Parts: sequence; structure tokens; C-alpha cells
Amino acid sequence: MVSPELRTTLEAVGEQFNLGEYEIDAYLTVLEHGQLTASEIADRTDIPQPRVYDTVRSLSDRGLVELRETRPMQIIAVDPDEAFSRVRGSLDEMIDELEARYTAPARETEAVSLVKSRSTILRHLVEVIETAEYELILSLTPELLDRFADDLADALSTGVSIELLIAPKSGAPSPEEFPYGEVSTVTKARRGITTPVIAVADGEYSVYATQDAIRDDRDRYGVIFNRSALGFLVSGFFGTVLWTTAETIAENGDGRPFPRKYASIRRCVKEIRELDGDFFASAEGRDVETGEHRVVSGQVVNVEFEDTEEVATMTIDTGNDEISVGGRVAALERIEAHEILVGRDQVPSR
Repeated sequence: MVSPELRTTLEAVGEQFNLGEYEIDAYLTVLEHGQLTASEIADRTDIPQPRVYDTVRSLSDRGLVELRETRPMQIIAVDPDEAFSRVRGSLDEMIDELEARYTAPARETEAVSLVKSRSTILRHLVEVIETAEYELILSLTPELLDRFADDLADALSTGVSIELLIAPKSGAPSPEEFPYGEVSTVTKARRGITTPVIAVADGEYSVYATQDAIRDDRDRYGVIFNRSALGFLVSGFFGTVLWTTAETIAENGDGRPFPRKYASIRRCVKEIRELDGDFFASAEGRDVETGEHRVVSGQVVNVEFEDTEEVATMTIDTGNDEISVGGRVAALERIEAHEILVGRDQVPSR
């Protein structure tokens, strides 16, 4: 049974923070100026003049402003540290009590989910970054770059290859202002607020959302491919539509050691063709004609890649045959690869 004290705390917290749109606008405006009259608040916000007095009295009841009953009435901001001091302690105590009562629900992992909550989208973005083991692609706004910079730095430090796209380009910090080399392998910037927010870990777990969703717009939505092979759809869209129409603004070189693991044939082929020497690979996937599971291993004898990224193929000499390997939903190649290991001196072991 819920204790009366906990219920009282919840009610107090809810009352303090149950601010309407007018109250939020008025409160932020008064905070910015320190002291205003009701007419000045109406002039600086969209609050109708008849509603201003009710609005500021509601703020006063919550202890967020002081009212000086002069002519005209003066609305004076209360220091937020003082205004929220009472609820701050209540929140800490409330969270401790709620955690003690919390029972984690049994959740069934769905392959595809449509979500309309900004906080849920952000939570999945964090999870994608944290679960990436070897390959991460991202399309972020400048604000999200700041938010996830530490998480990206942690991922990069563990050897994860990170392709980072920032949009809109106009808001992206310059390489002199931001240490892109600490959070990405390659960073590009792209014009337009229509560029979606994207994150894909190891070609599977992925998030696709509109920028409006991150700004908490009413028409927000996000699609989650939770550890599903369908994540290659998001990855393919990123590689062929977004990445190829963006401008490179920073590269930190590629000092990752071999062997390397890839979820994307395009990324694999691009890196191999830019390096000298012999390569050996082991590609796991399926035969495009029979659908049977296949693992082909041997020396890489040829790679084909077009700058449009429409073609990306690797040919492996197994010793008995030369077998062409493509990416997800390959049709021209013999093997549709889901995971590729590449080594320098010998075929890497799985």
C-alpha cells in the first residue's frame, strides 16, 4: 500500500510543476527581465491581456514569482534556487521511495516500433550508441552532438568506427571549435533541417526520427528497428542519400588495428581500397539463390566501388573458387553478407 507521505509528496511535486503554456511563457519572460508589469508581460508574450493577471497569480501561488500590489502591479522573479529548493529535496526523497517500490515489467522486444515520445527517441539513441560494438553511423543535429559527445567519445575509444553527419550545416561547429576527432572517425555536414536523425549500431539496432520529433513538435515520430535486420534499410538510406550529399568537415585518420569487423559492405570496401597491401576476409551471410547460410573465407582479390555507393562488391578467393560478396539484399553477388571480418596477414578467426 502506498504510504500517505509518498502520496502527499507526489501531489506537492505535481502541483509545483503543473504549469500551463501561459504560465511557462510568463515565468521565463519574468526570469529574463527580473521584474515586469502585467502589461509588459503581455507585450512580450502571446498571453492575452485579460489572462495575464490569473497567470502571474498562479505563478505566485507556486512560489515562482512575487507580486507587488502597486499601480501598476509589479511581478518580480524569485531566485530559482530558492523557488525550487523545497521541491528539490522532495524529488530526491520521492525518487528513492519510488525506486524501492518499482518492479521492472517484463517487456517483449519488438522488431519494429513506432514511438511518438521525445524522451523515448532520445533513450533509444543513447542505447544505439552504447550497444555498438564495431560500427556506428549517426545523423545528428548540433544540439544532439553536444548531448551525446561523451557517449561517442567512449564508443570511439573502444575501437568503434563512427561515421557522423551533422545537420543543418549552418549550426555545425567548425573543427576549430569542436574536437570531432575525439567523437568520430569521419564527420560530414549537410544542409537542411529536413535531414532526419539517424543512428545505426552494427547494421541492426537503429533509430530513424524527424528533427521535429527531437524538438518535441506535435507531429513528432520515430521508428525503432530493435536489433532487427531491417536496420539495413536505415543504413542504406544514410549511405546513399545522406552521406553522399554531405561535405566532409573532419577526419581523424584510421588507426584502428586489424582485424576489423563490418556490418556494411560499402564501408568495408571503401576502407580496403584506400589502404595498400593484401587483405583476407571471412564473410558470413547467405547464398542469394538458395538462401542457405554461408561463410566464405580467403584472400580478397578484388573490390569494386562506385562513389555513388550504388555498387560495392568484394571478391574472395577461397582456394577453390572466387566468390563475389555483396551487402544486404544483394542480387548481383553470390553471397549476401551480414558480417565481414577483415585481416591483414591471414583470415581472421570468428
